[in-house]
Amino acid sequence: MTCPPRILVLPPRLTASARTLRATALRRGLRIVEATASAVPEGLGSPGWAKWPEGAGQAGSPGDARGTWDTRGAGSAESTGCTGSDGHAVHLHAGPSFADVVAPALGIALLEAPADWLARLPRALTQRDIRAMTIGEAYRLRRPAFVKSPNDKSIPALVYADGSRLPGPDAVDPATVVLVSDVMTFAVEYRLHLLDGAVHAAGQYAEAGRLRLGPPDGDALAFGRDALAAAGKTLPSAIVVDVGRDDEGRWAVIEANAAWASGCYSADPDRALETVLRAAGPATALSPHDRAFVR
Repeated sequence: MTCPPRILVLPPRLTASARTLRATALRRGLRIVEATASAVPEGLGSPGWAKWPEGAGQAGSPGDARGTWDTRGAGSAESTGCTGSDGHAVHLHAGPSFADVVAPALGIALLEAPADWLARLPRALTQRDIRAMTIGEAYRLRRPAFVKSPNDKSIPALVYADGSRLPGPDAVDPATVVLVSDVMTFAVEYRLHLLDGAVHAAGQYAEAGRLRLGPPDGDALAFGRDALAAAGKTLPSAIVVDVGRDDEGRWAVIEANAAWASGCYSADPDRALETVLRAAGPATALSPHDRAFVR
């Protein structure tokens, strides 16, 4: 059976990492569908969209979603990821707000960690107290704390002086779950792209709180493997986990992020792309394990 080329859907505005993944996908023979408007067009999920010949859809043609999409392709198609005898395997790399609209229309399953995953890790892996609670409960905090949304950026990830500084109930549903943790400062931070229970790609992305790209550190990789051994079964098969070391030399898990919404920074782009493709691919191709981690 010959599989049609896989398709990678991208949002209107690309980060440096997204441009890197786009170039990598093109080199590997994937077709790129890139939004050229901020609004998701009607009819994107219609049968005609998935049947563009060779991934092409010129503006004004029946398959171009009303002319708001640009398609690009190069090279021969990858033969993996086929969804059927004539169906394209569609994948996505984008932020949550774009992905939440587009993925259901295209039959894409978005994998992410459970909202309370970080809070359930043993203290030996986090080096700090972390709790999952509603933001309504967090309003009662009377101490500085680092507060963030578990799987998106709807609540700015910041150190808040107390609960009164959080976005109020006029802006956020009080039932919204947030992660509340002790304040911990990291000297150096690394991003680990995890695939099938192993560290598939990695790289440094920050030093002393500022962007600084570099190769993966041996100790970071070793800590990542230890974290996977302890908690890997509680994660989907494709995910990004950030780890860091503080000034006292303690290693800790910083957070888990959806691979489909994460930058690759200095990681091997081929291997980072492989993680993204698994993390946001056809729902029909989900493994039994991953079904529990669909957004």
